Amino acid sequence: MAATIMIVDDSPTMLMSIEGILTKAGMIVVKSENGERALDALKSGTKPALLITDLNMGAMNGIELIRHVRKLPGLQFTPILMLTTESQQDKRNEAKSAGATGWIVKPVDATALVKVIRQLVPGA
Repeated sequence: MAATIMIVDDSPTMLMSIEGILTKAGMIVVKSENGERALDALKSGTKPALLITDLNMGAMNGIELIRHVRKLPGLQFTPILMLTTESQQDKRNEAKSAGATGWIVKPVDATALVKVIRQLVPGA
């Protein structure tokens, strides 16, 4: 069965781009345009094999989203990738301490993204 990947990004273009890459690689994609919607979906039973979140979003940024996700039952060990234009080490450290599994800097290379996901989610 195909792996379900959740993408959280406030940019419709980025959501569409990442969805295209992952769908082409045979994965199922669930999209959310902000942290609040993603959290609602997760609380309602969406169980992705992996979550990809942007860092800079509106009311809830990616680091805050990760902190909330890590408190949800069954999602404490779900791999979470931070996808962002930011490359500062302090932001990376903050994301890691919040529970991020990895960090990918935009613009993302399609092949590299799929490779990272397949390393984190065997069978994806």
